[in-house]
Amino acid sequence: MEETKLWNWGVIRSLLAILQWWGFNVTVIIMNKWIFQKLDFKFPLSVSCVHFICSAIGAYIMIKVLKLKPLITVDPEDRWRRIFPMSFVFCINIVLGNVSLRYIPVSFMQTIKSFTPATTVVLQWLVWRKYFDWRIWASLVPIVGGILLTSVTELSFNMFGFCAALFGCLATSTKTILAESLLHGYKFDSINTVYYMAPFATMILAVPAMLLEGNGVLEWFHTHQSVGSSLIIILSSGVMAFCLNFSIFYVIHSTTAVTFNVAGNLKVAFAVLVSWLIFQNPISALNAVGCAVTLVGCTFYGYVRHMLSQQSPPPGTPRTPRTPRARMELLPLVNDKLDDKV
Repeated sequence: MEETKLWNWGVIRSLLAILQWWGFNVTVIIMNKWIFQKLDFKFPLSVSCVHFICSAIGAYIMIKVLKLKPLITVDPEDRWRRIFPMSFVFCINIVLGNVSLRYIPVSFMQTIKSFTPATTVVLQWLVWRKYFDWRIWASLVPIVGGILLTSVTELSFNMFGFCAALFGCLATSTKTILAESLLHGYKFDSINTVYYMAPFATMILAVPAMLLEGNGVLEWFHTHQSVGSSLIIILSSGVMAFCLNFSIFYVIHSTTAVTFNVAGNLKVAFAVLVSWLIFQNPISALNAVGCAVTLVGCTFYGYVRHMLSQQSPPPGTPRTPRTPRARMELLPLVNDKLDDKV
């Protein structure tokens, strides 16, 4: 009986964790799109800067004031040698996501973001000549095929937004790959990651935002009718961005890797549905099929990764130059859906 109660509580806890993660993630996406489209605040660099500032303040409060998470101490030298390069790529990743959201619908942007596993595998294969099991390559076929079908049939296609989203995938992959070498020895959680990276990201982005968007923001202040309520929405999106980081930490510790992968792909479908209900962007039947194929491919990719991680080569297996040294060498370095961190 006790085991049944514990199991039921574990299921309920996992479900609640997934639902709050979905809620914060979709809220941030919808609020950002609303800011760009409905509030006519067409300044993705400034919005990203607000997110970084709110996230930095939130992480400081969580760690230093409320002490909900212990601070992971980083050597001052490592902050510039390791954290700063990661922060730079982290900044580019978030900015490109907001830029793409400025020009293309949420449904299209979310589908393109699912291309990240493919870009990670290809980058590691090209740059590091890393070996991958054939099943990893096979699992990428429906992802690439679904992305191609979605792009060709997208009724609101914008080349600039498409390229921003695609380069965002490359930035996410680069961030994930760099994390293994630059952050080696530090076991960061999502809150400590934001604590160290958000201030650097703000510093990196502040000057470009002022130079490129400063005049436009000032003009918006003078011409927009309801500045007060709009600013509340913009600041609220920053607060929600930080809450998303905390929700990711909670969901990772409440679910298994397989559940997390499946929930992440269902979250994309949920975001697409909600955005369509709110913004009513046109979606053709073939476009919806392409999105579905991509999500199925991502789920299959996650399943293949999980299966390979559970396997080990039989003892006495003869080695060749292309034989992986360990089973984890079969796997790409992809943090499933952790590119949502703001």
